[in-house]
This record gives sequence, C-alpha cells and structure tokens, in this order.
Amino acid sequence: MKKIKINFKYCYGIKKLEKEFDFSNRTFTIYAPNGSMKTSFAKTFYDYANDRETTDLAFPERKTVREILVDGKEISPENIFVIEPYNADYQSEKISTLLANKELKSDYEAIHKDIDKTKIALIKKLKQLSGLTGRKDNIEDVIKDIFGKSFFDFVIDNEIEKVILNNDSLPFHDVQYQIIFNDKVIAFLNTKDFKTSIKDYIEKYHELIEQSPYLKREFNFYHAENIQKQLATNNFFKAGHSVNLFDGKTKSEYSSEEELKEILESEKKKVLNNEELQKSFEEINKKLTNAELRTFRDYLLENKDILPELVNLEEFKKKIWLAYFVNQKELFLELAKKYKSGQVKIKELIEQAKKEETAWENVVSIFNTRFSHLPFYLKIKNKDDVILKGEVPTVEFVFRDGESEKVFKDKGELLKILSTGEKRALYILNIIFEVEARKKEEYETLFIIDDIADSFDYKNKYAIIEYLKYMSDTDNFYMIILTHNFDFFRTVQSRGISSYDQCLIAIKNDSEIKLEQAQYLKNPFIKDWKKNLTDAKKLIASIPFVRNIAEYTQGQNNDDYLLLTSVLHYKNNTKDLKVRDIKQAFENNIQGIAFPSENLDAKILDLIFNTADDCLTADEGINLENKIVLSIAIRLKAEQFMKSKITDEQFLSDLDNTLNQTWNLLKKYEEEFNNEKDNIEILKRVNLITPENIHINSFMYEPILDMGDWELRDLYKTVKEKLKIEN
Repeated sequence: MKKIKINFKYCYGIKKLEKEFDFSNRTFTIYAPNGSMKTSFAKTFYDYANDRETTDLAFPERKTVREILVDGKEISPENIFVIEPYNADYQSEKISTLLANKELKSDYEAIHKDIDKTKIALIKKLKQLSGLTGRKDNIEDVIKDIFGKSFFDFVIDNEIEKVILNNDSLPFHDVQYQIIFNDKVIAFLNTKDFKTSIKDYIEKYHELIEQSPYLKREFNFYHAENIQKQLATNNFFKAGHSVNLFDGKTKSEYSSEEELKEILESEKKKVLNNEELQKSFEEINKKLTNAELRTFRDYLLENKDILPELVNLEEFKKKIWLAYFVNQKELFLELAKKYKSGQVKIKELIEQAKKEETAWENVVSIFNTRFSHLPFYLKIKNKDDVILKGEVPTVEFVFRDGESEKVFKDKGELLKILSTGEKRALYILNIIFEVEARKKEEYETLFIIDDIADSFDYKNKYAIIEYLKYMSDTDNFYMIILTHNFDFFRTVQSRGISSYDQCLIAIKNDSEIKLEQAQYLKNPFIKDWKKNLTDAKKLIASIPFVRNIAEYTQGQNNDDYLLLTSVLHYKNNTKDLKVRDIKQAFENNIQGIAFPSENLDAKILDLIFNTADDCLTADEGINLENKIVLSIAIRLKAEQFMKSKITDEQFLSDLDNTLNQTWNLLKKYEEEFNNEKDNIEILKRVNLITPENIHINSFMYEPILDMGDWELRDLYKTVKEKLKIEN
C-alpha cells in the first residue's frame, strides 16, 4: 500500500478533492480548519469501508464520485478502518480473534463441529415433525420453555434418555405442534368458554371409553394404534403370530394386521361418532369460526382424539416433544453420546485455556498503563470462553477512589459516575482492541483517524498521541490523521508520527479543496520572518510578535510596546509613525536582526495599506502573513473611520489610555450614529473577526489559520469601499 490516490466529488459537501498519498513514511496528518472537509472526508471513507452509498446531502441530485485506488486498483473495503472522534456504542468485532493458542481453539472447534453436525441433523427432523420451519422458529428455545432445560442439558438428562431408550414410538409423534401451539390458538384454548365446553366433552369421552370392551382411560386410541403399528413394523403377523383381545368375558384372536386394525378402528368410531359426544364437539366447533383459527378447526375435525389432551396444555407439549425425540431415537442417542464424550476433552481444554496468556490481555495492560491516571482500571474474566468459544471478553471495571475499590461488571453502571473524558477513554479501549487484532493478523490497514483526541484533557490526549506513535511504527499500518486542533497537529509532527513533508493543511475555495504542504508548524517569526524582513508582508506580520516580546520582557508601559500598539490600533500618533520608528523597536528587542534600510521615512500606515492591497491578489494558500496584514489593515481603517466621525472630543482624548479601544469606539459610534445600520454591521464584523488575528502571540495563531483567506480579503475590500473618511 505504497500509494493511495483519492478522487472525491460531491461527497458530503466536498465539491472536489484529488490527492495522491505516497506512504513512504506510512503516516499523513491533515490539519483541516473547521468546516473545510474533515468530517466529510472521514464519512466518505467510512461509507466505502461499510459498503454504503455516499451523497451530497445538500444537493443529492449531483453525481457523486468516490474513488480510492491503491497502486491503480480499487482498495478493498476491509483494508480501511475509520476511527471516529467518539462512538459510545462502538465495540470491535475482532476482540475474540486475539487468541494466544490457536491449537486450543482448533481442538475445541473440532469437537463441537462433530457435535453440531448431529445436532443440526436432529433439529432439522424436529422442525419437520413440529411444523416449526420458519427462520425465527428456534427449537432450542422451545425445548427450554417446555422442559426448563437448555437443549444439551435436555439431551443428556438421564430420565429423558431412559424414556427414549425404552420406547420405539410414543403417541402424538404425528401431531403438528405449530398448528396447536401458536399464539392465536393458545389464546382461544385459555378462554373460559372453551374450558367449559372441553370439560363437557372430556366427561362424555371418558364415559364412552370406559364402555368400550377393549379401550380404557389408561389404554386409549393412541396406545392401541401405537401397539398395532409396532407389531406391523416388526413383522409380528408375518412371522405367524396372533393377538388375543379380552373384552372382560372372552378372548378374541386376530392373526393379521388388517383384522386388528379393523377392530380397533371400529371401537374408535363407536366412541367418536357417538351422538352425544358429537353434540359436545359441535359446541367447541361453533367457537372456532374465526378465520385465524380455521386451520386448527380443520385439524381437530381430522384428529378429534387429541381433544382430551387439551385440558392440560403443558403436559401435552411434553408428550408431543418426547414423541418427536423417540421418533428420532437414533439421532438423539448419537448426539447424547457425542456430547458426553466431548465434555471430558472440553473440560481439559478449558483448564488449559485458563492458563494461557492472550493478546487481548495485553490490550488491557496497554490501556491500564497508558491511562493509569483514570479512576478505574480493567480486568478480563472469561478467558476460557474467549479462547475456546470466540466470545467477547467480559471486562470488569475496578473503580478506585484512593481508599477502596469497587468492581463494576456492568459498564453502564460505571458510566454513571465517570466524567465525559473518562467515558471517552473507554471508547479508546475498543479502538485498541481493533488495532491489536489487525496487528496480530498482520492485516494491511489504512486507518482514517478523525480527531480521536478531540475534547480530551491533556493527560488523555498525550496518552493517545503515544499510542498513535506506536501505530505509526507498526508494519502494514498506514494512517491519515485528521484534526482541527493546530496544537495537536504540531505535536503529532514533533513526536515523529508524521514527517514534516507528510503534514498537510486543507485549503478550501469555492470549487475544490486542496491539501497543501504544512507551514507554520514552528513559530513563523522565529523560523522565517525575522530573517526575511525585506518582504513587506513578513515585516508587518512580525509586529504582533515583537510587541509580545516587549510586553513579556519589559511590560506594557515600555515605550516599544506602546509604539507597536500604535501600529496595531489607530492612536493619536499613528498617522505620523514611520518605518524608521518600527526599525528601532525591532532592534531594541531582538539582537542581530536584519531590518531593511530602504524607505525608512515612509509612513507605516502607507506601507500597511499598500501591502494589504497586494494581499488581495496573492495566490490561494494558507497565507498566514497575508491574513495578519489584512487583519491589521482592516482594524486600522475601521478605527480611523470611527475616530473621524465621533464628535465627543473628551472621549477621543481619553481613548489612548483605555483598553479594548475598538470595542469602545464601536460602542460610542453606535450611540452617535445609530441610524447608520449598514456601517454598524460592517464594524461589528471587524470587531468579531480581527482581535485574535492582530493580538497574535508567539504560540497561539491557530484562530487565524482556521480562517479562510477569502473572508479577510472580502472584509478588507468592504471596509475600503464603505467606510470612507470624509475630508
């Protein structure tokens, strides 16, 4: 993954962005001022990685282009991982892949693979017998609901196994469970009307059964039919045997399957076709007029002999499912045997797994070490399940307050007592899991890291920076780090995470976004400007820095500080100041400086305004010095205009000795000229935009970098055109 070329058009507000990243040093860092492209850039990569469509939300009709090419070919989505600033719900899907001993997992899976093969075959048959064939029908849940045991606990239950072993067939194995035990039918069977009707039916039914010469309560149709079928299946009659039925007085011999079946069917019809019993059944049938119960009604018409079982539904469920399992006796016993024998080996594997050191334990160690200042630390519990079953580790959070500790097994409970920053640190834990899993798998990955340290305190921020350094040194890892925090941007470069030539700044104009080589990562005045004061832009942009030096070393009453303040604000002496005066202030505060000797008698105001005019036609770019020059020029013209208009001489006389000169001028101007709405709006824009840009110090020049060059150019032109000084 040496070179990645991107081509984005109309992607969440990105009109156009084309860039080839040469990952010779594996990590790029992009400083993106607010509103330029950072979130849109990350979202576009996130869509690609998750096979989602990317659009322009404001103008969805525009045709989106989203190309991400590696060495000329489309990158695989799996090779991209986007780290969001914060996602409280994120959990790495790769946690369970961080295993130390693949052989243990392989042995465990081999045992379960053999068990699962038989289990799947059995469940398939059970679904067919029960009619529970839908994707949402879970046989294991049904067994647990009916017998109160998990599927495998049911399979290895000794009492259940005896029933299966001692029977070749049980009544009701051909009953369709789904037809009877669905929500609509169950609701009907539990109604008072049905329970009354079924009571009458059962009483008559039992009365008739007792009158039968061969049938009794304990030996009903199902039992008789079951015996008849078993004899036929086992070739009883073909072997020359016969059956004697005793009616209480005499025995009758039946020597064929057909004869026995005929006499049993005859007895069944005598009971079920009884006029009084039929009448009782009709009372039940009348209540089954609802269309949703039609299937059940039709089933009852063909299987009236199940009606007595509907008195006790829970017992009937058990009878049906035991009959199903007996019907699949061979598969059931095979599964029980495999599961029992497998448990011995699995127990050995579990004991061995508990002794293993795993990579995810290393993740917890990384987190606890790097975030040791947090009020909690982590412990992992279910090591054997993670290694053998591929389950997600169970993390315990141990909260400490200096005196005692408390274990939180539920992350939600811990979150209630943590600060926002501490909560965000837990998100980082899941990111570390994902990163370490990809490292273990030697998985080539392009990480798009979207302001991961945003809103963290300094301790957490530097812990994250150190982890980014660790990632940048990892083979197969490539990173594009996005940030709108210039201090973070500089720190990433200074820690060697990104080389200087792979630190970029996003420049946005009306048609596209360009990613340019970073500048100003180090103090521009120290690094460049003081050596190139022949450049008028750099000379003027240096004035705030020199003023800071005078302030820090000699205080605000120092003559040089006051002089340079008169360049940044329109004071009584500003119009008379010459370049020579500035030269003296520079040389007083900076040793060995090469101040230009030309045009020393030029007015400083003329130099500032002429240079600001030149800035209007400069090439697009970061243009820090241009922005400072424009900001100074804007402020001076605005203050000059207000001073020329305000009529309160005493106010103007006292103004030089007050703080916040621009704000005080604006307030006074509004009092005298409250009808000049357009001018007031322009002056408010000046006061809003320029303060941080003019009073820039040696370190904090991020606000002006965030500002678009065009915004200051537009404001300067407006001030020139609208705020004209009357002669």
